[in-house]
Amino acid sequence: MNNLTHLSFLQIGSNRLSGNLPQDVCLGGLLSYFGALDNYFTGPIPKSLKNCSRLVRLRLERNQLNGNISEAFGTHPHLYYMDLSDNELHGELSWKWEQFSNLTTFRISGNKISGEIPAALGKAPRLQALDLSSNQLVGRIPKELGNLKLIILELNDNKLSGDITFDVASLSNLERLGLAANNFSASILKQLSKCSRLIFLNISKNRFTGIIPAETGSLQSLQSLDLSWNSLMGDITPELGQLQRLEVLNLSHNMLSGLIPTSFSKLQSLTKVDVSYNKLEGPIPDIKAFREAPFEAIRNNTNLCGNATGLEACAALMKNKTVHKKGPKVVVFTVFSLLGGLLGLMVCFLIFFQRRRNKRLMETPQRDVPARWCPGGELRYEDIIEATEEFNSKYCIGTGGYGVVYKAVLPSEQVLAVKKFHQTAEVEMTTLKAFRSEIDVLMCIRHRNIVKLYGFCSHAKHSFLVYEFVERGSLRKVLNDEEQAAKMDWDKRINLIKGVANALSYMHHDCSPSIIHRDISSNNVLLDSEYEAHVSDFGTARLLMPDSSNWTSFAGTFGYTAPELAYTMKVDEKCDVYSFGVVTLEVMMGKHPGDFISSLMFSASTSSSSPICHNTLLKDVLDQRLPPPEIKPAKGMAHVAKLAFACLQTDPHHRPTMRQVSTELTSRWPPLPKLFSTMELEDIQVHRNVIG
Repeated sequence: MNNLTHLSFLQIGSNRLSGNLPQDVCLGGLLSYFGALDNYFTGPIPKSLKNCSRLVRLRLERNQLNGNISEAFGTHPHLYYMDLSDNELHGELSWKWEQFSNLTTFRISGNKISGEIPAALGKAPRLQALDLSSNQLVGRIPKELGNLKLIILELNDNKLSGDITFDVASLSNLERLGLAANNFSASILKQLSKCSRLIFLNISKNRFTGIIPAETGSLQSLQSLDLSWNSLMGDITPELGQLQRLEVLNLSHNMLSGLIPTSFSKLQSLTKVDVSYNKLEGPIPDIKAFREAPFEAIRNNTNLCGNATGLEACAALMKNKTVHKKGPKVVVFTVFSLLGGLLGLMVCFLIFFQRRRNKRLMETPQRDVPARWCPGGELRYEDIIEATEEFNSKYCIGTGGYGVVYKAVLPSEQVLAVKKFHQTAEVEMTTLKAFRSEIDVLMCIRHRNIVKLYGFCSHAKHSFLVYEFVERGSLRKVLNDEEQAAKMDWDKRINLIKGVANALSYMHHDCSPSIIHRDISSNNVLLDSEYEAHVSDFGTARLLMPDSSNWTSFAGTFGYTAPELAYTMKVDEKCDVYSFGVVTLEVMMGKHPGDFISSLMFSASTSSSSPICHNTLLKDVLDQRLPPPEIKPAKGMAHVAKLAFACLQTDPHHRPTMRQVSTELTSRWPPLPKLFSTMELEDIQVHRNVIG
């Protein structure tokens, strides 16, 4: 790589390159953006970066870089994003952190960094995401971290110890806290209850003692809680039953005792639970997460019972306890009493059965309808048929390539959306047949940005899916409605895009096995009364199994499908990523961006050199029905635009994963680079190459 002295932007991404990084990348002092992630580069970080004061964004993660990190950096007042994770760097973070006054994100996990966490980190006032996981850090967490407005703090897998010396409540913006696999031994701080925005909390594999404080129940945003492999004791606090959004709970390998609180029956969003290796007893909660938990998740307790694999039924357990306590005479008396009672029950059952049989003979016989309903629900085939008057057109609220959607109001006043499939041989033989084997998994999905699936019914006359009803309907419908589109301001649109990204990230990375949607479009994104996004329509979704990476049946909506599907039928997560990019631009522009994307592709294919940016003003891309955004939403929209273009890369290998997109969107917007911050909105240009 020659003549690098005048570059302001250098991206070497995901090309499996090896060797040393060029040491003269910043000799001219002009470099602002440098990315060389996902390669096999070795050797030290380029020495010229130390004097690169204009640096704004640096991404060197997932390489094999080595060398001492201590002297690698100098003064970087404009740097706001730095990721050096998953390399082999060593040394201490002994930098003058006040020289990183603009830094918002710093990730250096998966290296060999030693020493203590520097107290001077508190002098990086804008730091919001800090990930020092999987290193060799020792000592305490410095109290100076309490001065920061952190959103993400990941310190997992180090050798940290002691108490947390600052008031955790000062981190009121904290959404993700990871302290797992360290040597912390103090009791769990009650101050955590004041971190009302916490979504993920992991303090597993430490030496935490004491009880689980009742205040934990006030963390209403919590979705994942891992307290496993500690020395917690006493009863499980019933206040945990207040965590209505909780999806993952791990209390295993502690010394917890007593009954599992009955309040756990309220945890309807819970999908994964582990209470193994404690001293718990009594019945397990009657919710799906416990009923379907593998034996490994409930084993090695004192006397748990209930309807789950490997557990004894509670009635049988109580009976055995009673028998062991009584003498032989009492046992004989009990047995005869039970036999007499059983005989009486059989007589009552025969009378009841005969009456039911006579009643059915007098009524019109009902057809047996194969169906799967969500556990605990009150859904019945007959109620849905009655609510839609056997799918009368007056209840129709939408149509699609696979079926028609109806609104159904049940006698209980529950409102549902019912998607009735077109009865064609192709649908019957492919979609419905495949869906029957997947429906149980899909009904377990609980995510705030994914439409809940309540059931599936397959019948010769009517085959349909039953979803929750989402008030405003599809994103496409809202964008085509002038009045509703005008009410969907820039903040709502940014939040909408975040929601879709979070849903896809959950499907791709948090479901097991992964789920590919295959038909992401504005028609399959539904909006509720607050304009929050809910991804819908799993009629074409398939579980990503090891033997099904190549699907021969084409799926998707024209204008949203990835370009590689024109010459191959291989469908993977990157197809969803491309479709997400199209939907993101559609939200920004207020209309389908087909012509705009075509012009970008044409200019890229006809240009003699790869242009760094396409000369399109940001204000010309945004929906003209809304007033131009103020500076804060403008920063957000500029950031979103860059991510959208990354998702629309022609080569799927160059597209980010949805987890990466979701992480970028969930972080607070970084300050605009100098290129943007010194210009008015009218002068901001849309970059085709995403920084990072």
